[in-house]
Amino acid sequence: MKIALLQMMVTADKETNLKRAEELVRKAAQGGADMAVLPEMFNCPYDNAYFSDYAEPKGGETYRRLAGMAKESAIYVVGGSIPQIRDNKIYNTNYTFDRQGNEIHDYSKTHLFDIQVDGGQAFRESDTLTPGDGMGVFQTEFGLFGLGICFDIRFQTDWELLQKQGALVCIVPGAFNMTTGPAHWELLFRARAVDNQLFMVGVSPARDLDFRYHAYGHSLVVDPWGSVLTQLGFEEDIAIVTVDLGRVATVRRQIPILTPPGKE
Repeated sequence: MKIALLQMMVTADKETNLKRAEELVRKAAQGGADMAVLPEMFNCPYDNAYFSDYAEPKGGETYRRLAGMAKESAIYVVGGSIPQIRDNKIYNTNYTFDRQGNEIHDYSKTHLFDIQVDGGQAFRESDTLTPGDGMGVFQTEFGLFGLGICFDIRFQTDWELLQKQGALVCIVPGAFNMTTGPAHWELLFRARAVDNQLFMVGVSPARDLDFRYHAYGHSLVVDPWGSVLTQLGFEEDIAIVTVDLGRVATVRRQIPILTPPGKE
């Protein structure tokens, strides 16, 4: 199958962001992609100052537009994430749609990004956002996919659970910054891929120096052996990557770390 990484530039105008997402999804479909993946918080700047104003209920404008993108282009659309308002609380939420525009996954970020790095990045998502209640998998014609959002990738036990549920590929819309990105972005994706012997896909917004939070970019795909198949730079870009899902079984056979003792 082919997966498109849509590393888009996110602006302070929601309509501009939605139109750009629509353009990139069409471009992905025209390039033969089966699935298009948008970045974390793709309809608004990644900043606590914006989340409340841009938040939408499920079924809102962004949700409808994502469903329309999937149906129009007959492509799976992993809708990055957006601020969702539910029960007077705001969540960092992903919606994923099948080729017919039907929702097949709804997930809110479990592990909120609260950090204070000496001499580097400080951020507290929990000042605005509420955590979700656990990651899961969704079915496609290619098999089961798992999904987490950004900071979730640091918690290996959650990804192990997705692997045990049958995930062959795990998708991570994320927005690492210029402190944690160079240090840990590629490292974590390679680690999770090797730990769980599956494909890891990370999609970030492009870097924009006009905002306080500077995304690292570098959207990537890592195979079950830990090899980086594709990695972008800082700028807005799109990559369509061929993913051989048979590679999962091959690697798991060669190095059977996931096989229970006595079952080799």
